[in-house]
Amino acid sequence: MTAVATVATPSASWNAESTPSAPPPATRPWPTATPVSPTPVPTPDPYAPLTIDALAARAYGGGLIEIVDTLETTATFARYLIKYPSDGLTVYGYMNVPHEGDNFPVALVLHGYIDPDEYETVAYTKRYADALAEAGYFVIHPNFRNYPPSDSGPDPFRIGYALDVLNLIAIIREQSQDPLGTLRRADADAIYLWGHSMGGGVALRVLTVNPAPYLRAAVLYGSMSGDEAQNYGRIRQWAGSERARFELGASPEMLAAISPSAHLNRIEAAVAVHHSEADDVVPVAWSRQLCETLAALSAAGDIPHAPECHFYEAQPHTFRGDGDALFVERTIEFFERH
Repeated sequence: MTAVATVATPSASWNAESTPSAPPPATRPWPTATPVSPTPVPTPDPYAPLTIDALAARAYGGGLIEIVDTLETTATFARYLIKYPSDGLTVYGYMNVPHEGDNFPVALVLHGYIDPDEYETVAYTKRYADALAEAGYFVIHPNFRNYPPSDSGPDPFRIGYALDVLNLIAIIREQSQDPLGTLRRADADAIYLWGHSMGGGVALRVLTVNPAPYLRAAVLYGSMSGDEAQNYGRIRQWAGSERARFELGASPEMLAAISPSAHLNRIEAAVAVHHSEADDVVPVAWSRQLCETLAALSAAGDIPHAPECHFYEAQPHTFRGDGDALFVERTIEFFERH
């Protein structure tokens, strides 16, 4: 606010002749206005836009999924390199499109943590994406921001990755309406999430932010926790970094507002949890805790579906052999029921 000076008017009773000792008008010390300080503007809370409520209130989408190149053609589907916009960033990934048919349900396959310097677009999750495509799903696998060749961007609490998925979902919903477009054969009213490890945590956040009926079901596979305090305690190698200082700076109340675990009653989709008892990367106790909480919410009528939980013996964090084949079979059967 700009201070406006005011000038006082001399008293009407003042008379230079009757009071010779008074100073002449030109030198009289007139009263001056007290400067007005501008109203302090509160510093924006850097955590406020990261809460589940704030993410649920904002808009997503805009732009298109573009095919960049054809990566592979199999007997049942074609794999394309794609890119799409997400909050001003360009995110790459790939898309498996079945050759024959129409109105395919959409499966979003969300990968776990890989060192970005070692990441390849068609990574270890390929076998799961391919199995879903062969089962008749339109599969999209986003790289996420910060994974080459995608652009780099902010990602506190891995929320940037969730934004990339939420923007992708909104684009799918918009672009599938174009009868001549790239997604014309996708059924945007039947979208499924599949997330491994870090990707499972991303999927859980998406489910709490966007409890839309078109998000039918989600498979969480060796998933990170929905409690951000638990996650940070497990991945302490960030200690000392700028990101670590930011995440540790959140109050307990703000961490609860950010964490999906405090908002599980918002979930509308059916959820299946798969985890190995022998997992030495992500504690199996986190998945047991999630199953117990979702089961209690379902029993109380707060969410529409009881969770389906499967625990495996002697499997590593990323399954192998017969255990992996059983997991794929259960995933496809679960999606088909929903």
